[in-house]
Amino acid sequence: MTARRVLLVRHCEVDSRYRGVCYGRSDVGLSESGYANSLVLARRLAQFPVTEIWHSGLTRTRVVADALAALVLVPVRESRLLRERDFGEWELRTWDDLYRETGEAMLGSLREPATWRPPGGETTFECRDRVVTWYNSIPAEGVIVAVTHGGPIAALQGSLGDREVAAWPSLVPPTGTVLEL
Repeated sequence: MTARRVLLVRHCEVDSRYRGVCYGRSDVGLSESGYANSLVLARRLAQFPVTEIWHSGLTRTRVVADALAALVLVPVRESRLLRERDFGEWELRTWDDLYRETGEAMLGSLREPATWRPPGGETTFECRDRVVTWYNSIPAEGVIVAVTHGGPIAALQGSLGDREVAAWPSLVPPTGTVLEL
């Protein structure tokens, strides 16, 4: 076996009714093109000698993971540690409505990452700690594919790269992106 390669995959495009909506932990579906692109993405990932496939347990990540597993005959593993940030009471509300009600409250996630949370949600560092716990638990060898979300990808990259939390939003990749750690 070779040294570890970790491929972080952000799920493909969600259904258009969720554009402009806060949907962290909520299980929202993919658009038609998001579903089709998930199958293309799985075929692309199948070119790697995949040894493990992980996903967050949400439908938008499961589609790629299951399609990849069928191609490479590697079992799929689910980990809630890979889920998107929990936005609590903000889930499934429009960002415009939240901004009108709370102003720039969301900036607390960058200014006070250890303590600020949306009502009933989690802090930036709680999200980071989840994904880092997952990362520290995976094998030291093999090609590991993790189909996850923008927030956990940015938190993991930011933590491993020792980046300031304020820079993490710039680390959120577009949907359907594959990043190698």
